[in-house]
Amino acid sequence: MSLAPAPAPEPPPTPDPAGPLPVPPGRVRSARRGRRGIPTVLLTAVLAGGLAGAGTAWWLEPGATSTGGTNIAQEPPSGRAPAAAAGTEQAAAEAIMPSVVQVRAGSASGSGFVLDDQGHVLTNHHVIDGASTVRLQLSTGRTVSATVVGSNAANDIAVLRVSDPSVLTPARIGQSSSLAIGQPVIAVGSPLGLSGTVTSGIVSAVDREARLGGQAAQSVIQTDASINPGNSGGPLVNLDGQVVGVNTAIATLGGRSSGSIGIGFAVPIDRAVSVAERIIDGG
Repeated sequence: MSLAPAPAPEPPPTPDPAGPLPVPPGRVRSARRGRRGIPTVLLTAVLAGGLAGAGTAWWLEPGATSTGGTNIAQEPPSGRAPAAAAGTEQAAAEAIMPSVVQVRAGSASGSGFVLDDQGHVLTNHHVIDGASTVRLQLSTGRTVSATVVGSNAANDIAVLRVSDPSVLTPARIGQSSSLAIGQPVIAVGSPLGLSGTVTSGIVSAVDREARLGGQAAQSVIQTDASINPGNSGGPLVNLDGQVVGVNTAIATLGGRSSGSIGIGFAVPIDRAVSVAERIIDGG
């Protein structure tokens, strides 16, 4: 992943026939009718392919913290982070992290989370679509194989299964029906292959209508928590550490190569769990 200054905004390009399609007026609409002249947005599945593991970082050398030539004395590290206060982003991240996995399906990479104590992992259909083998990287760094139980393209939901459930930590599943606009949430996943990444934001809309993956329009959660390629299938989490949505897509102004502009979409967990149960039951 190269790090470079953000390019100057460009007008939306003509969509690539193989890429994400423009969202026609009315398919992603707000509660109020928008003003005319708003640029067409592209709804892009947040799936990273071939980017997993490619990352760049900078380190600040010890002793580099100074101002005006005056040395700043720092206390030695305590060896542990401060305890997180309940109801904070930090507490929510600590609660969900052990349940989040990176999904590697062929050359593609996405995210997922542990659904139950039977070894089931929930992710997006488009993450594993067409893959013959699936590998999961757990929060501990361990990698395990998984089988595809089944998937549902219409809702972009897929269920995987690990043969040894004891290596997994089930997530706490919440309810999307009780979400409120403005409620704080965090998104967790592996954007660009950077596993265990946490971003925070709010619920921007609770009943947004959108077409995902060329399927019929459906109700989704809109959030401004940063979601990027590789976040697909990862959890959207409330501050109680409960999963309330499955991160699925983003709106962009620059095509599939563009990143987050603060408009992300998640499948409500109530519907995702219902679909997953039908898949597990063979329905």
